[in-house]
Amino acid sequence: MLLKFAINEFKSDREYRNVSPRTISSYMAALEQFHEYCVKNEVINIEDCTSSLVKNYLLYCGKERKNNPTTVNSKLHVLKILFNYFEFEMEIFNPKTNPTKKIPYAKEEIKIEVFTDAQIKQMLNYYQKIKYRDKSLYSYRDYFMIIFLLGSACRLGETVNLRWTDVDLVNDLITVTGKKRIASSLPMTDKLKKEFLEYKLFIEQNFGHLPEYVFTDRDGNQLTDNAVKMIFKHLKVIMNFKSVRLSAHTFRHTAAHRLLMSGASVALVQKYLRHQNIAMTLRYFSLWGGALKEQVEKYDPLKTMDI
Repeated sequence: MLLKFAINEFKSDREYRNVSPRTISSYMAALEQFHEYCVKNEVINIEDCTSSLVKNYLLYCGKERKNNPTTVNSKLHVLKILFNYFEFEMEIFNPKTNPTKKIPYAKEEIKIEVFTDAQIKQMLNYYQKIKYRDKSLYSYRDYFMIIFLLGSACRLGETVNLRWTDVDLVNDLITVTGKKRIASSLPMTDKLKKEFLEYKLFIEQNFGHLPEYVFTDRDGNQLTDNAVKMIFKHLKVIMNFKSVRLSAHTFRHTAAHRLLMSGASVALVQKYLRHQNIAMTLRYFSLWGGALKEQVEKYDPLKTMDI
């Protein structure tokens, strides 16, 4: 089977399985890049893809395209899904011929960055100082987005898909749809609720009605993932932070960090971040051992023993 036809077959299968359009889009972007590499190396049939070809492609991504280990692993993950589909569903491969079967993921350097108080204030002050009328929507929206990300620890996809119907200002709850389309309810703190009420009033006055989505453009249309990335890319140039990456996910890391520093338990942090696997949550504890050590010292059982 031609590789380009195989990729289209895989796409149709994911659509049939009701995989989210956002996930399918990311799959296709990765597979198109792999397809281009294969054609350049004169491989056009999926049956001719070997383990050596896949490894060389991943090396190419790391060395030539300057992808970091996390990005390379993401591409390998997509390839494993593709070839596993053609092993188990289409029976083109078997466990011995599946080219990705024995390829391990690259070792990643665990580095979770967070914003300092000074950096957060610098970003918020920037938006507060924008007083041009034609930029008032953008400045307030982006200001509130930072507050929301810090107060909810939401992912990028959860943020852009948030509807006003998901915001319960009576019962102080926010319903977000996370990975695998799993809906979760988050408690809304008094401070975040206050910000929500004021922002909602501003949006109603600006548009004359309440748009469907919380974060929109000037026409009231839902912001895309890429639009939010561009917002923070622009802010990154202005802030010129040297010690931290300015992205939506860094706000999520910062929220988790503040919880840990305040003495929150691993169970609470896992629930707050909506991690299905506790191993992911434990990565935060391993990185911020100081906060964990302080809590261990505080509740040390040896302190109550006369030894």
